Amino acid sequence: MEVLETEDKIGSRLQAWRERVDATKSQDFYFYNQPVEELCGGARVRTQGREMLMFASYSYLGLIGHPKINAAAKAAVDKYGTGTHGVRMLAGTLRLHTELEETIAQFKGTDAAITFSSGYATNLAVIAALVGRHDVVICDKLNHASIVDGCVLSGAEFVRFRHNDMADLERCLQKAGPRTAKLVVVDAVFSMDGDIIDLPHTVELCRKYGAWLMVDEAHSLGVLGTTGRGIEEHFGLEGVIDVKMGTLSKTIPSVGGYIAGSHDLVNMLRHFARAYIFSAALPPAQAAAAKAAIEVMLDEPERVASLTANAARFRRGLKQRGFNIMKTETAIVPVLCGADDRAFTMVRHCQYEDIFVLPVISPAVPEGLARLRATVTAAHTPDEIDQALEVFERAGKKAGII
Repeated sequence: MEVLETEDKIGSRLQAWRERVDATKSQDFYFYNQPVEELCGGARVRTQGREMLMFASYSYLGLIGHPKINAAAKAAVDKYGTGTHGVRMLAGTLRLHTELEETIAQFKGTDAAITFSSGYATNLAVIAALVGRHDVVICDKLNHASIVDGCVLSGAEFVRFRHNDMADLERCLQKAGPRTAKLVVVDAVFSMDGDIIDLPHTVELCRKYGAWLMVDEAHSLGVLGTTGRGIEEHFGLEGVIDVKMGTLSKTIPSVGGYIAGSHDLVNMLRHFARAYIFSAALPPAQAAAAKAAIEVMLDEPERVASLTANAARFRRGLKQRGFNIMKTETAIVPVLCGADDRAFTMVRHCQYEDIFVLPVISPAVPEGLARLRATVTAAHTPDEIDQALEVFERAGKKAGII
């Protein structure tokens, strides 16, 4: 058989990527998948044999290691073991799963809830279940990758509007027409910029043009609202979101994702969402931990107030030192560096002084908008925040950012 001489394009891509990684390592700029040896309390980790202050954690309320949550997970392992028999449709549903979903629904103020194996799988499955060919799905340009992938997977016409631009959202809704099924999907808090979606105007436009609204609350649960219930509580607009999506792996120290909504919505997803039907159920320990975490949030509302105060202190300190933190209003605080190498340089100097923070570079963000994506938690003390600010200032000067 004749063998055609062709260029190995895939091999060339692998080589180019290897060369990029090797070059990064040679400059001591490689922080990808940095190994963590131990979690040392709520705001510290041990890495490379050194204890560092953690400023890259999604544990916004500092619940990792909470004794009530740990005890619930251990009790679930003792009763049920470490896993399930498979998918819930075929192997059955543990009472733990039902209790978790009931707890989520009550916390989010909805009729029902359904859980998935991950937040990523939740967005893929639910968007693809709600819309398809001949429909339109409209999303903010800075939405999380899982939302984008779910929109593409759905097969619906995929339209993106300019970030938090309500005039552009209205243009997209008008163009879709009155007879088309329309789903608008937005993040509540944007994971790279830390700003909040304009929920009041988004809701107003969705109602005006007959669109359903789905909101991803991965970074707003436990962060927004006086009790941490999220963006509806933050704006005083309870019950206006049709599809409430969230994760169980950030504020809630477990794993998985959920949808909270009407009985009809959840019932349809149980029968039609492929990632629910064909994925194994949450392990017992993780389901129990998630349920206990929500109970702790209700029992200890002071954690939300501490997080709010800590985030404001950190943002204010960075601004005073001359950093550009974009339009963040939350515990996600981007520290704009510009070029990738400046972000790497600043991270390296921060880590030399035992502050665990990581860079976000292209293609995760556009070229020229590389940043440190710092996060604050309720577990940080004011002194620890001030210590981090001093390190950030020194590192920023060495990197030529301030």
